[in-house]
Amino acid sequence: MAIIQQIIFIAILAGVAWLMYQRIGIIGKTIRLGKEEDRTDQPSKRLSIMMRVAFGQKKMFDRPLIGVLHFAVYVGFILINIEILEIVLDGILGTHRLFSAALSNFYAALIGFFELLALAVLIACAIFLIRRSFLKVERFQPARHREMSGWPQLDGKLILVFEIVLMIAILTMNAADSALQDLGSAHYPITGDFLVSQWFKPLFAEWSEGTLIAYERLAWWIHILGIFIFAVYLTYSKHLHIALAFPNTYFSRLEPKGEMKNMPEITQEVKIMLGLDTQAGDTTVPERFGAKDVADLSWKNLMDAYSCTECGRCTAACPANITGKKLSPRKIMMDTRDRLEEVGRNMLANNGEFVNDNKNLLGDYIIEEEILACTTCNACVQECPVLINPLDIILQLRRHKVMDEAHAPGSWNMMFQNLDTNQAPWKFSANDRFNWASAVVDRGPENKSTESGI
Repeated sequence: MAIIQQIIFIAILAGVAWLMYQRIGIIGKTIRLGKEEDRTDQPSKRLSIMMRVAFGQKKMFDRPLIGVLHFAVYVGFILINIEILEIVLDGILGTHRLFSAALSNFYAALIGFFELLALAVLIACAIFLIRRSFLKVERFQPARHREMSGWPQLDGKLILVFEIVLMIAILTMNAADSALQDLGSAHYPITGDFLVSQWFKPLFAEWSEGTLIAYERLAWWIHILGIFIFAVYLTYSKHLHIALAFPNTYFSRLEPKGEMKNMPEITQEVKIMLGLDTQAGDTTVPERFGAKDVADLSWKNLMDAYSCTECGRCTAACPANITGKKLSPRKIMMDTRDRLEEVGRNMLANNGEFVNDNKNLLGDYIIEEEILACTTCNACVQECPVLINPLDIILQLRRHKVMDEAHAPGSWNMMFQNLDTNQAPWKFSANDRFNWASAVVDRGPENKSTESGI
């Protein structure tokens, strides 16, 4: 029987490894569809940002209570999974608590520490579930935010329930294990009671040895299979940020948030127009201005989309969204990821090559009204806990709409015309641009402060 269990376990482990390999491969391919962008400068500064923001959860602590709860889940997830090494080896080798003999008395203390983390994760997940389901935190409600309807709403709750079940499984498994040790059951080495699970032992006081063994094995399988399912599920859900938060923060933008990235071709034309550059330079016209689909964005934009946690902090801070406009920075990121997923399925169906499906990110996923509502205030960029930049995607989509499709609001077209003819947004000659300064000088120093204020 033990051999059969080992074979089943090894087969499942191999299947999970293959599924994850395939999934990670297609995610990598879709990210590499993006345009090249160098994000390798200042490695020491980038490493510092990653350690503070991704590893240290710095931005989560902007809201202290949520920060503490999230940190408990984060640390618990990382450290509890160290125990997975022993469980996996037990499953492959047909042993039970393989490390207990080698670690001796330290083993019980180590498992006790893992149990404390499991309890913290259980409590934190229960609080998060209550917040989503009963307290109705506004930024998660589909009635207010249409991008949260359907699967995103279910996904956020499902993973919390999933983690609660996993934590209950490991704690009750250890309690049943301890009860079997008290009975002197074979195959269960003596480790003593564990710190948290000992309080669950009374639940098993009247159980027979056979029933205890059956439950302990069931809880063991639930826990390890749950971990395997979670590992695969992770790559399909918003929880991919658990892994991608680290590279995403490492490759984050180092320039000041308010500094917009100009298009070199346009910058050169403006310099020539203003007489700042007399060299014609490279006059090659780009195939496309801005971005229409995901392949027009940079690889970092696409990694941002996969890293989005759907927490909604960006949307909650967006002044356009607050005033009732359709723009939601979270939706921009979710739409970009949804388009990437569709492209990935297309590539899988066509031997790794993308076949034109006559769809685009702009138009089929993100509409004009959304991108035109953005004020470029950078509130969404400032708020993101993993340093995602929705504004960069919005600007590139907007550039395509205006420059490639020549489609802009009337007020914008007036401004563009003034820029073209007067080199300023206002409708007066460039020669008259500094007349206000001359007026201040003519009126004398006593009026300078008043005029400057105007």
